[in-house]
Amino acid sequence: MRLRLRSHEAGQLILPVTRRWSLRRDRGQTRPLGGAAKRGIDILIALSALIMFSPLFLLVAITIAVCDGRPVFYRHSRVGHRRQPFHCLKFRTMVANGDEVLRRHLEACPDAQREWIATRKLKDDPRITVVGAVLRKLSLDELPQLVNVLRGDMSIVGPRPIVVDEITMYGADAHFYFQVRPGLTGPWQVSGRNDAAYDGRVALDRAYVENWSIRRDVMIILKTIPVVLTARGSY
Repeated sequence: MRLRLRSHEAGQLILPVTRRWSLRRDRGQTRPLGGAAKRGIDILIALSALIMFSPLFLLVAITIAVCDGRPVFYRHSRVGHRRQPFHCLKFRTMVANGDEVLRRHLEACPDAQREWIATRKLKDDPRITVVGAVLRKLSLDELPQLVNVLRGDMSIVGPRPIVVDEITMYGADAHFYFQVRPGLTGPWQVSGRNDAAYDGRVALDRAYVENWSIRRDVMIILKTIPVVLTARGSY
């Protein structure tokens, strides 16, 4: 059986019915994991949290401005659903010339360079300010990402957003990451965070995508609360 389709450029184009179903399936896969249900929950939680934490939001912004100067916010390029780049928002926790400080530190300290290559994190990061260290310990630096959730760049739950250089660290599992919006929290957050090896993080992200459900998202949100309150695995 064949299906006759109109084409604006070449009169008529004939495609098999099986190909038609393939095209439909491909289009469906371009939608973020969870569809409208997950997106609706994201908007509800993000709006509620922004209203609830607005006094804290203002207090943190004033503290950074007074102690460390401006800018108060930091925008960093990350990669999200379908490899789309976006600016991930955070309260600024590092010195203004952080990239240069990091470069000099890695050149002078081979151990730190190996740690950075393996995890993209440093336990003893020279870029972090005194106020920034407290914000990171309490995960308050990530509050502005609620705005990213409202904009559709991120979800409340999902793999943590990565930079372009980290794509290769996902290897063959990278396509799992790109099926979902990055999350404000996720399986990595409730499973040791910075204490977990990177390959473990990739495995957690893959399992999250393969076994996603609204119930699973709710469980991760509930588990995030004690993790944040105890500052487990954060630095």
